[in-house]
Amino acid sequence: MADLNEQRKEVAERAARNMAVVEEYRSTGGQLSGQMAAFKVVLVHHKGAKSGIERVNPLAYLEAGDNIAVFATNGGRNTNPDWYYNLVANPGTFVELGTETFPVRARVASGQERAEIWDAQKVDSPMFAEFEKTTPREIPVVILERI
Repeated sequence: MADLNEQRKEVAERAARNMAVVEEYRSTGGQLSGQMAAFKVVLVHHKGAKSGIERVNPLAYLEAGDNIAVFATNGGRNTNPDWYYNLVANPGTFVELGTETFPVRARVASGQERAEIWDAQKVDSPMFAEFEKTTPREIPVVILERI
């Protein structure tokens, strides 16, 4: 029971941090301060795979041609983040990029496409290489294709 309570506490704390980032992002047109200022960030909307609840997550991204790539690092944990499962279950959604909001369709990259984008992100943001070292799973790369 203690583990479940700790997990719930961590989820609540992460949600509170995310909400503060979302509010700053929207109030500044995407210009973040603090640690987040070092990343290109997109706000990704997603619907809960089980709950159907609409959520928004600020995620680091990399441009992938005309599309946006986001990374299911979950801070290097051994499980994928909830938003990943939500996008797989409900791939039609929308994002906020700076002051622009537009619809996208999510898909998980694989093979050479995934490898090239992931390698580019590790060069662009070396912290992502550290996440990779802390988990045995392959970190998913999700492509958000403009519709």
